[in-house]
Amino acid sequence: MIRFASLSSGSNGNCYCIANDKTTIIIDAGIGFRTLKKRLSEIGVAVKDISFILVTHDHIDHIKHLGSIAFRNSIPVIATPAVHKSLDYHPCTAGFLSGLVQEVIPGENYEKEGVEFIPFSVPHDATETVGYHIDFFGERFTIVTDIGRITEDVIRYSRMANHLVFEANYDMNMLMDGEYPRYLKERIRGGNGHLSNDQTALALSRICHPELRNIFMCHLSEKNNDPGVAYKTVSGYLNKSGINIKDNLNIECLPRQTLFYKEI
Repeated sequence: MIRFASLSSGSNGNCYCIANDKTTIIIDAGIGFRTLKKRLSEIGVAVKDISFILVTHDHIDHIKHLGSIAFRNSIPVIATPAVHKSLDYHPCTAGFLSGLVQEVIPGENYEKEGVEFIPFSVPHDATETVGYHIDFFGERFTIVTDIGRITEDVIRYSRMANHLVFEANYDMNMLMDGEYPRYLKERIRGGNGHLSNDQTALALSRICHPELRNIFMCHLSEKNNDPGVAYKTVSGYLNKSGINIKDNLNIECLPRQTLFYKEI
């Protein structure tokens, strides 16, 4: 049995877990150690079981507690050379990752603890940002948490997945009518910010294939989106595109600050 969990998803902190009885990996570490320990325990996983951490990028909501979690449990931290260089000086990680650093290059294939994975570049305004395609003992996951626009690499790696974690950050009307200052609205909807529900729906219409069983929409904005709005936008677009989401495709919005768990 393979377990997928979203421990937190959004600007409040991001952390995802994929585990079986022998291997546990987490993607990003934007939540505190106590929260991580508690939520992992709820799915039958201990912090000491974590085999390694994959890092997507160096924004604070993805790495706020990376240093302390990795240091106190001697967990290898996998990221690109540019991100690791940034982590060397970041106040959340500086001095904590000595001996734990492992570097990966976007587009290259890697294997660790029986897990095969490929990092791939995505456009986002961090030092460097990657998604991950992960073959976890035969179940294929693709993680795309922060992205400003769709690229052909994103489509290609997402189409390889059985289970897709994909950003749906904002509803355009909610964003433009909301309280954010203009510069922040432009940053969010610019090509290196985040994806709208409409952009996500259009991308998913290209991505969906017969072997895709789960779409987990992630990183929903607290003020500029709503799970019901995101689901309606995406499901409606896919239905109009002739993609049946009732029988063989599960679509869910991941909660921002609570545990989501699913057995695969």
